[in-house]
Amino acid sequence: MSGDRSPLMAQPLRPPSAARFAAFLGLLLLGAVVGAAGALVQPAWFPGGLLLALAGEAGLCLGAARALRGRGGAVAAAGGWVLAVVLLTASRPEGDFLFAAGSGSYLFLLGGIAVAVICATLAPGRQPDDGPVRLGK
Repeated sequence: MSGDRSPLMAQPLRPPSAARFAAFLGLLLLGAVVGAAGALVQPAWFPGGLLLALAGEAGLCLGAARALRGRGGAVAAAGGWVLAVVLLTASRPEGDFLFAAGSGSYLFLLGGIAVAVICATLAPGRQPDDGPVRLGK
């Protein structure tokens, strides 16, 4: 961060660096992998598979937020998870589908969305790099 002492919200927006953009893209892909793996695990060992799939998503989202030191990491991981799960809910023309019409599938879909929102909300916001200061000062 430059020597500018103006509040964080008053500083102009800058596009993310190439490394940060690559990290967001990697987390989006990792979220998609976790979503697809959770879709396969949750019906196999119900209810343990459901809890394992949701815990994996929560760990990914919170870990991504901590690794990138902001909510953007959690949002990227959750976006990949939602994208993969929504694409897997669609049935194919042959009649094949991955999610059966049962309580486990609905709990996975709705619980996963709730976990994504909770993790993105509870993740720490981006803080200035100057040290421990209050943002309101």
